[in-house]
Amino acid sequence: MKKNIVLFILFILPIVAYLFFASGVNSFANLPTITKNIPEISSWKTLDNKPVALTNKITILGFIGQDVLKHKGNFFNLYEKIYARNKDFKDFQMVMILPEGTQNEVKELQIDLQKLGTQSGWNFVFGTPQEIQTFYNKLQLVGKLDDKLGTPNVFIIDKKRNLRGRKGHDKKGKLEYQEGYNTVLVSDLYNQMTDDVKIILAEYRLALKKNHNATRQI
Repeated sequence: MKKNIVLFILFILPIVAYLFFASGVNSFANLPTITKNIPEISSWKTLDNKPVALTNKITILGFIGQDVLKHKGNFFNLYEKIYARNKDFKDFQMVMILPEGTQNEVKELQIDLQKLGTQSGWNFVFGTPQEIQTFYNKLQLVGKLDDKLGTPNVFIIDKKRNLRGRKGHDKKGKLEYQEGYNTVLVSDLYNQMTDDVKIILAEYRLALKKNHNATRQI
């Protein structure tokens, strides 16, 4: 009897949890790919002059533009609804892309963000306007950057550098498309993005368990 309970906890329960996340919190069985294999950003540097990579990380990617402090409220929404809920997942990160010359504004922003808690998973990287526009174009999105090289939308990038979102028909047959999540709208972050991030995290948790079990059997 005890052996059966242990087997249930080790093997069945994680799969049941995954199926709950994959079908209950989102109308899709999984989170579709919008754009495959987007470029790396490791040539851009942080305030500490360090590179940041997208590969092997689950990334929330944002394009802030030149008016950094004007959009301070967007950062607070994103921190509280998305980052604070997932910061303990070691492969989860936030990457915000900004034009060169906005470094001082970002330093001011970081002081305000410190009031909310840790920023260990937050990265601000800087590129030239041309580099940022070229990179954004390769995401192949319907939405465009504004004249300040910003957008209120943020995007989910998986560990293989695929941009994920909602595309196609959901389980109810309804046509749905969502490539990004509006940081101005708390409802968009809370109702859509929270669920979709859960899907991505559940995928990798299940993959880790499968790999661990396979290794034990070898």
